[in-house]
Amino acid sequence: MLPEDLSPFFPNASDHPSTEDSPHIEKRPLANRKEDSSGRSPIEVPPAADLLGSSKRRKRSRNPRVLYPGSTRRYLPAEQTSKAKRCLLLLVGIICFQILNAIENLDDNLLKYDLDGLERTMHREVFGQPLAIESITALLKDYLATHIHNKPLVISFNGPSGVGKSHVGWLLAKHFRSVVGHSFVLHYFTMHHCPDNASSLACQLDLSEKISDMVTQAEIEEKIPFFILDEVELMSPALLETLSRFLQTNQTNEFLNAVYILISKVGGKEITDFLLQNVSSDLPRPQSEVEELMTSLRPVLSNVHPLWGFVEIVPFVLLEKNHIQSCFYEEMMSEGIYPDTNHIEHLASQLSYYVEGGRQYAIMGCKQVVATVNLL
Repeated sequence: MLPEDLSPFFPNASDHPSTEDSPHIEKRPLANRKEDSSGRSPIEVPPAADLLGSSKRRKRSRNPRVLYPGSTRRYLPAEQTSKAKRCLLLLVGIICFQILNAIENLDDNLLKYDLDGLERTMHREVFGQPLAIESITALLKDYLATHIHNKPLVISFNGPSGVGKSHVGWLLAKHFRSVVGHSFVLHYFTMHHCPDNASSLACQLDLSEKISDMVTQAEIEEKIPFFILDEVELMSPALLETLSRFLQTNQTNEFLNAVYILISKVGGKEITDFLLQNVSSDLPRPQSEVEELMTSLRPVLSNVHPLWGFVEIVPFVLLEKNHIQSCFYEEMMSEGIYPDTNHIEHLASQLSYYVEGGRQYAIMGCKQVVATVNLL
């Protein structure tokens, strides 16, 4: 029962049983009771832990599943189109278009130089060097496809005398003069431009000035210059050192956009020995043998001068007897002499040959063909 002082606040208190009469109401100690400041009887307050525990129990008892009436249909939320996804697809389309446009620009650059026509010309006029021609064409196509480069293209033609190195150089000079103009093709012959009686310093200054002027003018007109240097084996060490400075990568941009062709007999003996040691009666030499030859040839060339350590080496191999006969045929046709087959075979048999594995390789190549035809 409540005290009489609290009866106004609990008008129905008489209807409820007292804590003493009810066996289900727990009696709590006075520690959990609070007294009013007026000195009235303490009011029992349940502990906070019990309140929290009851609230957790109520939360756990909730069912998280959403129940739908059996008579209605369930619908998934409508998908909303994302503007970010559209922008991403647009960006991918732009990138793909730029890639295709760049590929078309590369093709346009190659069409301007007509390298396919150059390759056909070399195959038609140069005998016995199909792998060398394919290597030269591949290097030129890879380099000339773009306008910006991180180093100049330097190709070295190496091989014995009379195998077509200088003839390929002449064909390259003729072709690129028709493409980029005479002003951007330098065909340099060491014996002509730097004879024995000329001073080494004068030769260095002359070559350096020729290269610098041509490169500068080519940069202004946005063209790539071509330097075809023949008889490199006759260059003095000082002149080779001057040339090597233009072949480095640590130069200004205009000197990186240039093509250098070095033609020499350096390494000719090593190429001849390798070919005769690996000759067989099978069909033409595979690419693996050519790569093995270049691997063994590079240290020999680097010992002559370090500039051969960072160039693209294209070896020219010995010519067989049937190639010599083709040389006679072309030379006789150009001189207006009827190319009788028996006469050609007789002329070709007068030259000297290496004989290995049932094959005949001309010691001097086609070098003696012109002199022989002139005597007819």
